[in-house]
Amino acid sequence: MKDLRVERHLTLEQLAEETGISKSALGKYESDDFKDISPFSIVTLAKFYGVSTDYLLGLTETKNHPNTDLHDLHLGDDMIELLKSGKLNNRLLSELALHKDFQRFLVDIEIFVDRVADMRINDMNAILETNRKQIMEKHNPGENDLYVRTLELAQVSEENFFAHVVHKDIDGILHDIREAHRKDTTTADTASPVAKIQKQMETALHYEGTEEKKKARLFLATLGIDYDKLTPEEFVTQINILKKSEHLKSPNNQRGKAVPYQVHGKGNRKKRK
Repeated sequence: MKDLRVERHLTLEQLAEETGISKSALGKYESDDFKDISPFSIVTLAKFYGVSTDYLLGLTETKNHPNTDLHDLHLGDDMIELLKSGKLNNRLLSELALHKDFQRFLVDIEIFVDRVADMRINDMNAILETNRKQIMEKHNPGENDLYVRTLELAQVSEENFFAHVVHKDIDGILHDIREAHRKDTTTADTASPVAKIQKQMETALHYEGTEEKKKARLFLATLGIDYDKLTPEEFVTQINILKKSEHLKSPNNQRGKAVPYQVHGKGNRKKRK
């Protein structure tokens, strides 16, 4: 509903005046989490915008042609069944077809499929090859001669030629659609989470502070936690917790050192007489 209003360059106040629906109600209808709308408002807004009620309710993507006859679309039964099956992303298919260069893409495919340009390409190749052979017979410059090699490479097959043309067409279309969806919530982030964690771990490994803090930074990096976003108090708390871990204790060599005095009943203690 918001998209329809913005397309007409209307404010909520202006839309309220045009439809007789209150500004507060219209604002609620446009919010993402609003699910309750009166039948009167649905019909009123559908008539005002010239769309179907199903379109306003999100039940169809068809805005301006809700009752188009299938015969007018010139689609075969197999294509209709495929579109209805849910196996295709029909929304993406529509974006492809609506792209400004899609018609040229289809024209290039049609030229290739119907072999329209094959004779011209073959004629061009024949002329180039004839010139190459005449030069070889008359001057015998060798296969690696620059001019002779140029005449050879200038010959292209129709399949390679149109593969390049069609590839260029679809690449441009897909690039534009990809850019248009860059900010969508369903689009993956450009930065890989693994790469981010790897960078944090590399930073932690090169930390020049105490061994204790270095281990703490490494532990945070494995969890994907940015050290710079922690408060000093949070970092100190984390270090105190990690001190209790058996895995993070320094493996100090105890060879030759005196056994410390044990307390709390541990070890053998001499009884007093």
